[in-house]
Amino acid sequence: MSTRYNARDLKQFASDLFASTGLARARADVMAETFLQADLMGFTTHGLHRVASNLKWLQSGASRIEGEPNVLSDRGNTFNWDADFLPGPWIVNQAIDQALERIREHGVVTATIRRSQHIACLAAYLPRIVERNCVGILTCSTPAEETVSPQGCKTPLFSANPIAFCAPAADYPLLFDISMSVTAGGYVARAEREGDTLPEKYLKDRDGNLSDDPAAFADGGSILPVGGADHGYKGAALSAMLEVLTMGLGGYGRADEVKGDDEANSVFLQIIDPKAFGSEQNFLRQTAALTHLWESCATDEGGSARVPGKRAWALRREQMAQGVSLYPTIEEDLQQLSREYAIPMPAVMGDG
Repeated sequence: MSTRYNARDLKQFASDLFASTGLARARADVMAETFLQADLMGFTTHGLHRVASNLKWLQSGASRIEGEPNVLSDRGNTFNWDADFLPGPWIVNQAIDQALERIREHGVVTATIRRSQHIACLAAYLPRIVERNCVGILTCSTPAEETVSPQGCKTPLFSANPIAFCAPAADYPLLFDISMSVTAGGYVARAEREGDTLPEKYLKDRDGNLSDDPAAFADGGSILPVGGADHGYKGAALSAMLEVLTMGLGGYGRADEVKGDDEANSVFLQIIDPKAFGSEQNFLRQTAALTHLWESCATDEGGSARVPGKRAWALRREQMAQGVSLYPTIEEDLQQLSREYAIPMPAVMGDG
């Protein structure tokens, strides 16, 4: 049985923590909402779990508390910003605001951002896009990070390079957030913290041996790309594509001196208005047909087919109505922050 917290109360708590560093309340609210949205949909490694690290960055100056992004280029339907280490959740939401403002005129708006502080869970930004009946593509890379080894190599080269996608459909949107590594670094860190091994041999140790031990990664190892040991060339190719979209188009990445950037991200965002291509009704007819056909597929072992977005959207609705059930270590971390910052934890709604 898990305790549940009111979603609005959790957002207020996180916002109070961020505002305590001197961050403007409006920006603190945006950051808190982003982290909350991740946990609402079940993306627990990059939601409220990231509050502590973001507080440290704000306090140390690794994240800029004030200022605006530097506009490097702007053609209306495309723009490129240098965030200069502004908080990731805030700067990405600003880019989404701009894109949604321009979407009626341009139909498709594409943006890149360099040197954004870590943007956390990509899926957390998608509800705003899909609720405007738009298609969204969001991906990021980390120029200073080398954690994922290419197929057949033991030297890590890529960052995890997640990509998130959303499209309105019928009862729920098509929605996913996946890394180009066979498992996310957040899950490796969680397993190490909890003294567990990974479900499969998702890692290589520093000598290139496959491993399920998180310690192998911590000791100079790497994470396998999507496709694993046998078909990782596919994941490596996709990683390269996403680094071109984020670092290449953004103009900042592997070719530059990135020491000190730590977890700062290069970001690619594209928002598409289906009405720019034809009838919105026809678009929704196609996406609804796809989800319905997927749901009707016979499964290997019974049960129901896993359509991307169905489970996350249902969980979001449930937790918004009945309260958020926090992953145990997240609850522990928030309680520690409550004591450290003398900001009371939200009241418990009850047992789930």
